[in-house]
Amino acid sequence: MTVATVPRLLDPESRIQKANEPILYPESDGLPMADNKKQFRVISTIEGNIEILAAQTPNLFVAGDMLWYPVEGRPDIRQAPDVMVAFGRPNGDRGSYRQWEEENIAPQVVFEILSPGNRKKEMDDKFAFYERYRVEEYYIYDPDRGRLRGWLRDENNQLQPITRMSGWRSPRLNIRFDMEGLDLQLYFPDGRPFLTFVEMEQRQRATEERILEATESALEAREQANEAEERAQSEAQARAEAEAKAQSEAQARAEAEAKAQSEAQARAEAEATIKELQAKLRAAGLL
Repeated sequence: MTVATVPRLLDPESRIQKANEPILYPESDGLPMADNKKQFRVISTIEGNIEILAAQTPNLFVAGDMLWYPVEGRPDIRQAPDVMVAFGRPNGDRGSYRQWEEENIAPQVVFEILSPGNRKKEMDDKFAFYERYRVEEYYIYDPDRGRLRGWLRDENNQLQPITRMSGWRSPRLNIRFDMEGLDLQLYFPDGRPFLTFVEMEQRQRATEERILEATESALEAREQANEAEERAQSEAQARAEAEAKAQSEAQARAEAEAKAQSEAQARAEAEATIKELQAKLRAAGLL
């Protein structure tokens, strides 16, 4: 004989307690941010460089692989874009992006970086989600195939494909898209390229080395200038001493000549006096 199983009924207090429990919005979907190193590098490069842009732009929120909940009370409705950008919201730490806590501002720009594990249905579901919840710009890049696609929300509130992505400039971020072979290259509004963290380090190191070389060159030039100035001062002092010595010698010669002339004059006067006395002595018959 089969015994029927009677479902256990919860008492009213248990039902009330369960109804009053807060709704949980997990901060992780349990999936990895990236499936391989290439995908991770592209995601981190895009997110990191837009963070640099956000540091110069007030109220620009940027996040990578963060769960976005657009509907309060529905934790099952969610996506974790590889990179999302929300204008009008302050940048800062969050466990997830709960849209009703963000003045109901939906992220306007979303990037998805494909990996070999992505399937068509998954990407179709993401597209439907982003179109329904008011993403304005949606970009997909496949680093393995070197394929870049983009969509822009039109006046009919639908995401329409961007016909040409090479040279495209994001209306929101004002960053430029280009393809260099199979590689996506993004540019800041001022024309500077987005760099990987390794490239940033290399450029920083090269800049520091140039500054060090310039500093050492400036110090060497200053030292050479100081040495030249010291030589010039030494030479000027030597010339002044030589001139002073020449003037002293000239004065000594002039004094010697004057003394010689005086002595010659004295001798001449003495000879004249002697001659005069001799003449007088002869006249007196004494000589």
